[in-house]
Amino acid sequence: MKITSVEIIRSFKEPSIPAEVAVGNVPWHPVFVRINTDEGISGLGEVGVAYGNAQRAGFGMAIDFAQCILGLDPMNNEQIWDRLHRLTFWGMGNGGVIMAGMSGIDIALWDIRGKALGVPVYQLLGGKTNTKLRAYASQLQFDWGKVSHSLSKPEEYAEAMRKAMADGFDAVKVDPVGFDKNGVWMGRSSRGILQRDQMQLAIDRVAAMREAGPDVDIIIELHALTDATTSVQLGRELEQLGCFYYEEPTQPLNAALFREIHDKVNIPIATGERVYTRWGYRPFFEDHSINIIQPDLCNVGGITEGKKICDYAHVYDIGVQVHCCGGPVSASAALQLEAVIPNFVIHELHASALIDDNIQLCTKDYAAKGGYFEVPEAPGIGQELTDRALHNAEIVVVS
Repeated sequence: MKITSVEIIRSFKEPSIPAEVAVGNVPWHPVFVRINTDEGISGLGEVGVAYGNAQRAGFGMAIDFAQCILGLDPMNNEQIWDRLHRLTFWGMGNGGVIMAGMSGIDIALWDIRGKALGVPVYQLLGGKTNTKLRAYASQLQFDWGKVSHSLSKPEEYAEAMRKAMADGFDAVKVDPVGFDKNGVWMGRSSRGILQRDQMQLAIDRVAAMREAGPDVDIIIELHALTDATTSVQLGRELEQLGCFYYEEPTQPLNAALFREIHDKVNIPIATGERVYTRWGYRPFFEDHSINIIQPDLCNVGGITEGKKICDYAHVYDIGVQVHCCGGPVSASAALQLEAVIPNFVIHELHASALIDDNIQLCTKDYAAKGGYFEVPEAPGIGQELTDRALHNAEIVVVS
């Protein structure tokens, strides 16, 4: 089998982007890779920079890398991963855009392998360890439902909690500092030292959620908007509310700061959505500074690298919550890996996954039932793009 062409697909091309295809007013452009072969089997992957200000960079990176894999055997995913990592020069320096391009290709290769052998990817990774995957409702500061809102008042956070509970979830995630009191994202700096009224608002939001759901696990998401000082300030106050874990309390470029936060805050520490490859994770493992890793398969190096990172984490008794903040392909790939690994903790169902335009990008909507996911049993990762998605996309074909 040989790779004959690669399609790079950027969804929701301008100027026809639906206004609701955004979370927290952040534009949403999932980027997909479809690899075609001379045996008529195609594989689908996703590039993990669908939000923020890097969609075109990820799109371009996948185009460049596609030219490096034409004519190769798609079953040799290790060879192709190493080729992209080493022979493209920039791969050995890591970085989000580089690894996102590699990830989209790698996931598509696994999809081809599963389809060629007629089995779901989890079977190729070692089979099921977990038959049902507990999930949490993620990013409740954007509310919980078909349309996102910027929440500011504590009672609004409590109501979002009740909505998630009504959908069967007994775990949620919230960023209590992202929106200021007027509902403006990053309207106030959370670095340096938190002023009392600013910290009290964050505490009141989480306390309102705790009152609404006394038995619900609450994950605190900080998006690295805080630094080591302010995350310790806030974390010590939040300890009394029984938080499940404490995510991205500062940016991951200095692992020593996570060690400091870990030692001063009595909540398990998590990070990983902006950490790339096993080399990037190494310092966090070796200094025991985090308890949960959150690799995003669409920017960490794909399924090939993601599985290695999860196994590496297992050596250090570190749990795994795969980061899911992209399109349906990202979520489907995550379910395949999470079914296999023994150190799985919980699956992220992002608020973006509820948006109809995002759901309609792919043929399957794998929904949680009672707060749990079943693992897809279709060959490969179990997803295909819809005609609607292709019609409203910018597509480049490399052949």
